[in-house]
Amino acid sequence: MKTMKTKNVIFIMIVTTGLFLASCSQSGQKQTSEVTTENEETKITNVTVSSADSRIIWKGEMLGIYAHEGTLVLTQNDISMKDGKIAGGSFTADMKSITPTDNNFNPEEGSTQEKLVGHLSSAEFFDVEQFPTAKFEIKSVKGNTAIGMLTIRGITNEEKVENINIAKEGDKVKLTGDLVFDRKKYDVSWDSPMKDKILSNDIQLKVELIGS
Repeated sequence: MKTMKTKNVIFIMIVTTGLFLASCSQSGQKQTSEVTTENEETKITNVTVSSADSRIIWKGEMLGIYAHEGTLVLTQNDISMKDGKIAGGSFTADMKSITPTDNNFNPEEGSTQEKLVGHLSSAEFFDVEQFPTAKFEIKSVKGNTAIGMLTIRGITNEEKVENINIAKEGDKVKLTGDLVFDRKKYDVSWDSPMKDKILSNDIQLKVELIGS
């Protein structure tokens, strides 16, 4: 009798353990499925960029003194996506839309926003009457860097948009990246006549593309 009871106890333990392991296995499979579904739902596969909501933020520095910052309006955007990442496309900026946003001006000394816009728009800088747009066309993407051809003043050079970030904000998609270019490669070769005011050759751009 004692032997029979022992066998029954062992049998019950084996059955109970089997049921417990099966339950754990099914639970684990369900959790994995839920995660996969969630990733598929949040993956960005296509973006229609809104030029009205997008912009380029620019920055130029008088080394050791101050910097001027502002925005440019984007007139054309065509970005393609693959596996949640940028795969190609281009964007075009309206060079006649130069708008300063900083406060580094002194009207009493003749330094105003209007004067800066006139200066940047002139043939000494971006010559916007002859070259009203600037364009970046993506050729390849490696990680969070897009390599492409930048055209300013009708001159084209290879440049990089780095630190690319893609994020969902509600029902919108925001794509950002940084581009730094040497202005003298594009014949923006103005130099200050004053030795204590040296304009940096590097112009910094932050591209902000908003889409859905």
